[in-house]
Amino acid sequence: MDINLLFKIAGIGILVAVLYQVLVKAGREDQAMMTTLARSNYCFNNCYKRNSKFI
Repeated sequence: MDINLLFKIAGIGILVAVLYQVLVKAGREDQAMMTTLARSNYCFNNCYKRNSKFI
């Protein structure tokens, strides 16, 4: 696995974690949950599928 890919995933994870905390503190738990789901979908589509030899 390429190290740049790991840094991209970690960077997105940190950004989403901060955004999640901001949204929870603002009382928008539903939008915070949708943010984490969008991140999971993004990582699956862009990171795992591109590097999988079986898909």
